[in-house]
Amino acid sequence: MRVLLVAATSFEIAPTYEWLQLQCQQIGNQQFKKDFLEVQVLMTGVGLPLTTYALTKALQNSKPFDLHINAGIAGAINRKLEIGQVVQVTSEQFADLGVEEADGSFTSMHALDLVPPNQYPFSGGRLLNPDADASFLPAASAISVNKVHGTVASIEKLQENYEVDIESMEGAAFFYVCLMEQVKFLQIRSISNYVEARNRENWDIPLALRNLNEVLIGMLQALAR
Repeated sequence: MRVLLVAATSFEIAPTYEWLQLQCQQIGNQQFKKDFLEVQVLMTGVGLPLTTYALTKALQNSKPFDLHINAGIAGAINRKLEIGQVVQVTSEQFADLGVEEADGSFTSMHALDLVPPNQYPFSGGRLLNPDADASFLPAASAISVNKVHGTVASIEKLQENYEVDIESMEGAAFFYVCLMEQVKFLQIRSISNYVEARNRENWDIPLALRNLNEVLIGMLQALAR
């Protein structure tokens, strides 16, 4: 099985990359092989534009992959999620693509019909993963933004417009490219913080990274068998 492992930054998947280096044969630049598994690692950079470009170029310049995995950390909007919990993202939305109205409210590109909400690959304005497996990890709905929310006022406006579980800066771009290219994919995220008035003292990035990479390494080990 050929797997493309996609992450925004190297630190998010550093333990998994170390495992690949120690447990697998390196067969190319950021490319590893173990038994029936071949893994290509792709670091896209942070944000929607960088992810879109890097992933599209990778798919154009390589022979097909059997599975595309996006892994990283995220902020939780849903307080029922626990810090350090790992979830599988089953739906994504571009949350800040639209216009700010005169009264400060937000109108999305779908509400404006600039992009019809059911124009492929959207379904009701959402990007859905048709291959999501709810038995694998707890399912989560997500939004992706160019600017993460960090004030009470902006978070309240966010919650008026979107009823979702988590927020990241890359997931919707990953979903969009994979759906447009009609390839199999999944996204896993570990919760590093709650989306609240920005206070990094409340974050637990080490726990989120540890749990994320335990799940990721376990997945790769299973695929190698």
